[in-house]
Amino acid sequence: MTQVQKEFGKARSILWPIYSFELKKILPMLIMFFCISFNYTILRDMKDSLVVTAGGSGAEVIPFLKLYGVLPGAVIFMLLYAKLSNKLSKPALFYTTLFPFLIFFALFALVLYPARGYLHPHGLADRMQAFLPSGFMGLIAVFRNWVFSLFYVLSELWGSVVLSLLFWGFANDITKVKEAKRFYALFLTGANVALLVSGPTIRYFANLPKRIALAAGVDPWGVTINKLMIVVVGLGLLIAACYWWMNKNVLTDARFYSQDEQKASKKSKPKLSMKDSFKFLFTSKYLGLLALLVLSYGIAINLVEVTWKSQLKIQFPNSNDYLAFMGGFSTVTGLITIFTTVFLGGNIMRKFGWRISALLTPILLVLTGVSFLTFVVFRGKLPPYIAGGLTLQMFIVLLGAAQNILSKSCKYTFFDPTKEMAYIPLDQESKVKGKAAIDVVGARLGKSGGAFLQQGLIIMCGGIVGIAPYVMGIVMVIVTVWMLSANSLSKMFEAKNQEMEKKKISEEDLQVVKTSSSSKTKEVVS
Repeated sequence: MTQVQKEFGKARSILWPIYSFELKKILPMLIMFFCISFNYTILRDMKDSLVVTAGGSGAEVIPFLKLYGVLPGAVIFMLLYAKLSNKLSKPALFYTTLFPFLIFFALFALVLYPARGYLHPHGLADRMQAFLPSGFMGLIAVFRNWVFSLFYVLSELWGSVVLSLLFWGFANDITKVKEAKRFYALFLTGANVALLVSGPTIRYFANLPKRIALAAGVDPWGVTINKLMIVVVGLGLLIAACYWWMNKNVLTDARFYSQDEQKASKKSKPKLSMKDSFKFLFTSKYLGLLALLVLSYGIAINLVEVTWKSQLKIQFPNSNDYLAFMGGFSTVTGLITIFTTVFLGGNIMRKFGWRISALLTPILLVLTGVSFLTFVVFRGKLPPYIAGGLTLQMFIVLLGAAQNILSKSCKYTFFDPTKEMAYIPLDQESKVKGKAAIDVVGARLGKSGGAFLQQGLIIMCGGIVGIAPYVMGIVMVIVTVWMLSANSLSKMFEAKNQEMEKKKISEEDLQVVKTSSSSKTKEVVS
């Protein structure tokens, strides 16, 4: 074999570390993951377009939906899921969880959206709006457009339920550790590819009504919704078909799945309540700091993101135009994330270490976030046009989009890897219980905490535009706490890492001594 062939084989093993016989297992899993991620992007962009551009609504509705819609919906779902998991087989549980989503999205396009005029109580909502202060517009909008609110909640749950719970639960159950080291990186790459493909798809269907001659009275936004929901339901059925095929042809193959092996290797994961999670985190400064990192990111990104979406509605009040912009936003996010992950993530981590990598996300978020919010706060004192004929409003929208894209790319490239690395030097109990506690406290309080703060500010100031100065101050305080926590955690991480390395070296030396003693004993006996 020539040197060129060896180098080619090495490069191939890095880019596609899959054996030929494993295609039977990896390809359907890749298709499932691609379809789930593709649908996730469509639903994420559509839900924002629906609720933000709806009549009598705006970006003010998002904090209320997250706190009073998504959070209770997630709790109710988990209670039902826990009960069903004790009664149904794994395949039955998978289908019972997946198909209600697909049925709702089909009904939304065919029945609920066309009948929105009859279903939405605009008259009552108008009377409530006249009676209550303007700051309650977001809460009233949840009620006014309750069909759209329900779509928002189920679309938000798609990522948590179908992606995190169904797919990753299935993958972790049927994938061996050796396979996971090669398979899981491909899944994450597939997610970015799905982002790249779904973005142009969204733009195509959002602009479709402009390219075709619609009959009089036909709603262009309804046409877009109908087409996109056909895609979502079709890919959902493909997900179910892949799952069925794997159960029939892969999980019956001993090369890929062993019931006994999986049971033996399965580790128990504690289910901690919110009270138990706080109690566990308060007993460990290390885990408490790690929870602060997750909490800070959730609050900061949500505060800036909702303000940006309010500016986006001002620029694109038409639903299709709003959705078309979000499709382009998703495409650019995928491109930037692939670039930063491939070319920056590992290199910066190796060259500058954990601390610098962990600080990059808060530094970038505060610089870009404050820059964006500054233009929102002082827009009244700036000229209506920027150089080149670009309007100030469009410049603010693009600046907010850049902020959002860079913050999320930085999260995927630096924040998530450093967060997961921080668990490595911990003992087994802290790893398992700590992660469970942080998932409960950090993830839930990060989203709901940001929404709660926004609600209070919106009610106090009467709208999102008025809260921008306060958001700027809160973001700066949150990021300061975040950076101080990351700096303190870095010192503890390095200390624990050194302890782990010393312990490892000591164990290796002990093993060498035991081996040497054993060899000498054998020589004496001989």
